[in-house]
Amino acid sequence: MEESRKHEETEPMSLLMIRQEPGVTRRVAVPGARRWYHRCRTEHVLVGCGLALLPWLVVLAKGLPDTAVATHWNTAWVGLDALEATGLIATGLLAARGHPLHALTASATATLLVADAWFDTMTAAPGGDRLSALAMAFGAELPLAALCGALAVRGLARRTA
Repeated sequence: MEESRKHEETEPMSLLMIRQEPGVTRRVAVPGARRWYHRCRTEHVLVGCGLALLPWLVVLAKGLPDTAVATHWNTAWVGLDALEATGLIATGLLAARGHPLHALTASATATLLVADAWFDTMTAAPGGDRLSALAMAFGAELPLAALCGALAVRGLARRTA
């Protein structure tokens, strides 16, 4: 019995076979699978997807109209600001309690604030509306985003230390 097992384990195709013995679970080893897994990690997939989006940016830049009418414009902006308020409140409460998740909420909130500042200034009409958007961006949204970013970095640094 032992001799036939050694013979099976040395044959290349035997690695694909599973032999069930009562009460024993064995893993199947597929040659090269572990190397492939290490080559195709999540980080590589993310980088690949980001690179694949670069040509799409050119298509968007050339194909999108200069102006557009949005049906739920007010709902979109109120929703974004509601998410920001929720993020700021959650981050403040979690940080006050010393909870490690405050780094994640701070990071998400910083991202929302930067996106809000960008879209406010890019969609504002020239003149007073644009000045108002810039004042909000530089007076409130971007400083709050920087504060949240600093909280996130500090929180992550504590976890890894």
